[in-house]
Amino acid sequence: MKRMDARTLTPSAQEDLRRRVVYSIRVDRLKPTAAARLHGVSRQSAAKWADAVEAAGSNALKSARRGPKVGPRIDPNDQRAIRRAIRNDCPDQLLLPFALWSREAVVALIRQRTGRRVSVWTAGRYLKSWGYTPQKPTRRAYERDEAAVKAWLKSEYPAIKARAKRENARIFWGDEMGLRSDDQVGRSYAPKGHTPVIHATGKRFGCSMISAISNLGQLRFMVFKGRFVARTFIDFLGRLLKSDAGEKVFLIVDSHPVHKSRKVNAWLDAEPTRRARLRLLHLPGYSPELNPDECVNQDTKQAMRRSRPRDAHEMMAGVRSHLKRRQKQPAVVKRFFHEKHVRYAA
Repeated sequence: MKRMDARTLTPSAQEDLRRRVVYSIRVDRLKPTAAARLHGVSRQSAAKWADAVEAAGSNALKSARRGPKVGPRIDPNDQRAIRRAIRNDCPDQLLLPFALWSREAVVALIRQRTGRRVSVWTAGRYLKSWGYTPQKPTRRAYERDEAAVKAWLKSEYPAIKARAKRENARIFWGDEMGLRSDDQVGRSYAPKGHTPVIHATGKRFGCSMISAISNLGQLRFMVFKGRFVARTFIDFLGRLLKSDAGEKVFLIVDSHPVHKSRKVNAWLDAEPTRRARLRLLHLPGYSPELNPDECVNQDTKQAMRRSRPRDAHEMMAGVRSHLKRRQKQPAVVKRFFHEKHVRYAA
């Protein structure tokens, strides 16, 4: 008789098979080899089941729990501490020889905190049960002042918002960005093992842009060549005041040296109406994720990856075309403020 694979049977069918094999050995007086051949199982299994009944009775034939053997679970308090460590720290901050949180790094962390050795598969199951998934990390500068960020979110920006409401001023968020012809072009499908080839110019060129958005869906921008200097920022501020004629503007930018330069302050002081109409405010240092205008930068980069300009003039024309289209799509601009990290400004 052809030997069967008992693993394919249900637990109750497996128990029934074992009982029939043992019955043949103990009652029908068959040898284990003959009983195994009769029921289509191995001789070793037949002898093992008969010995188990001899030693522990018929309960020894009951099916055990299927699946991998799971040892004692990590104490819930230790689990909470491990989750906090993964969420708040990098492995190297905890003196672990890893740069990112991989399953291997979590194995090392569990051993460091509890003294227990677990496999990478067990670490993966813990991560899944905690709701942790592998994600591309965001870079964050060591110089970032977390206390300043908390103060900005809790008190400084709410105060700016309240003042803008009292003075009937519009809040804009501004930022600058450079684009290069040799930037990464994204991904493209191709047969496995055949790297796709993108034909583009071998020349290296670029351009820059400065933009400002409001949570009402307004977008102001300027595309330029060369370095971002005080004269460039002053030109943009002049355009911003003209486009919002008669209204007060609160422009929130980062702490780039140009934003705080003497030339910019001298230009603002040159006419009393400028200081009265335009107020420059600064985000905490090294905190680009707090600026909704960063979403405009990413949106523009994605748009330019779909094109292959041949020179700087063509690139600048493409950037202007994309930003002009976004100006006519206030609903899209408003959605930039729905991103989790800038939702506070919506």
